[in-house]
Amino acid sequence: MTLHPNIDQYSGPLALLLPLTELLPENYAQYRPLLADGLVFFLQRLSPLRQQAIVAAQIQLPISASREQRVISLFRLCPTLHKLGQVVAHDRRLSADLRQRLQELETLAPTDSLAAVRPLLDREVGPVAGLQLGQETIAEGSVAVVVPFVWQQAKDAAPQRGVFKVLRPGVQERLEEELAIWPLLGIFLEERCAYHGLPVLDYGNTLETVAHLLANEVRLDQEQEHLRQAADFYAASPDILIPRLFPFCTRLVTAMERIDGCKVTHQDLPAAEMRQRAERMIRALLAQPFWGSDSDEAGALFHADPHAGNLLAMPDGRLAIIDWALTTRLTKAQCEAVVQLGLGAVTLNETRVRRAVAALGQVVDEARVRLAVGAGIQQVRTGCFPGFDWMTSLLDSLAASSAVRFPQEIALFRKALLTLSGVAADVSEQMTMDSVLVRHGATQFLQGLLRRPWAWADSRAVGAHLSTADLVGLCADLPATTLRFLAGDSGWSGGLPGRR
Repeated sequence: MTLHPNIDQYSGPLALLLPLTELLPENYAQYRPLLADGLVFFLQRLSPLRQQAIVAAQIQLPISASREQRVISLFRLCPTLHKLGQVVAHDRRLSADLRQRLQELETLAPTDSLAAVRPLLDREVGPVAGLQLGQETIAEGSVAVVVPFVWQQAKDAAPQRGVFKVLRPGVQERLEEELAIWPLLGIFLEERCAYHGLPVLDYGNTLETVAHLLANEVRLDQEQEHLRQAADFYAASPDILIPRLFPFCTRLVTAMERIDGCKVTHQDLPAAEMRQRAERMIRALLAQPFWGSDSDEAGALFHADPHAGNLLAMPDGRLAIIDWALTTRLTKAQCEAVVQLGLGAVTLNETRVRRAVAALGQVVDEARVRLAVGAGIQQVRTGCFPGFDWMTSLLDSLAASSAVRFPQEIALFRKALLTLSGVAADVSEQMTMDSVLVRHGATQFLQGLLRRPWAWADSRAVGAHLSTADLVGLCADLPATTLRFLAGDSGWSGGLPGRR
């Protein structure tokens, strides 16, 4: 199916956006023509009114406006692009100038007035005794606008500060229009890859998956349930703050505690304390849910949109985690498969790694899996620590080559790890995800030692997603691991977790 056989020549007002493709780093320059194709394909399928608004916004910018400023103007008018910009805002493969501009998307000054959202608030919430709205909106995101309020529940009660999270006027229609384009865009990009002589990657399935998940952004009732689940999970963590919900939430309006903090990436503390902030963030968003699901068959709930605008450092040192619209849940079996993948890499056991990959997704091309896993094991053999950076790189290569089709929860987990890795590095380069994850995993393992004698040998509910049989197998595999190590091109340096 050819969706657009030839777009070598661009014309019309939308063509003024094509120079934005030069923002791709030089090492990805070969993909600039493909990005231009995709950008035009996407914009041409928006309604004429939206195209006119996008062009008008570009014309209103000063002639001296940078490419970074122009891309921000475009992203603000397209919620799906806005969200993608937030996802890659801390990706260090991009230039520092572009990352800095994209990070503006994390906390934007509102363009929608209180008058624009007041009718929805009046209809949904209605009159509430002791409730006083603020005079104006205070922030906006990709799909919602924030309205402050003060609520005094009773005459003798202390006033409580909160915010309403309300969908921006017209955003649901814009989002639906854009999400309908994404699956077609994926197919189109695969066709254009062949035209430009680029590797044909699995854009279609990837974009369709992300589109499905982004549709949850406007499900405020679903986010409210996620907030309740998160509050329960972090109840025993005094240094983690989850916004408290107020009783007058509705399906279209979330009423929650107002959080006054700064973005975690704000360098406002000495280096040692910034390192502690990064550790707290990685622990809360990755280590706690991953290892905390050890005896929970329901699995682990992860915040799937951990950009810096959703992670606030409080004056008292706590970490506030807000905006729970996007989450993903890994089952206990999937967490076990991740651990098995890591053990396979540590022991240079390609068969074990391939078995773990098959447990995480549907293998489509066994030959490509063997090649990718072999290359990944060679990276470990030559000094790469087989942590989460290594794992996500392997899974990304398998997904991109269509060798494995991963379920939506794994795709979103990979996306969340990419975002979190970039944010953590911007908070403190001295603290890595692998070091935190390994340390907390070791603690979980030690805490489970006393339960192992009374557990079945194959039970993985006694610490760090590892059974006693797994441990015995590791010991028995040591001679074979040594042989695999010696058979490699060079030795593994055995670097500490977090080594790059």
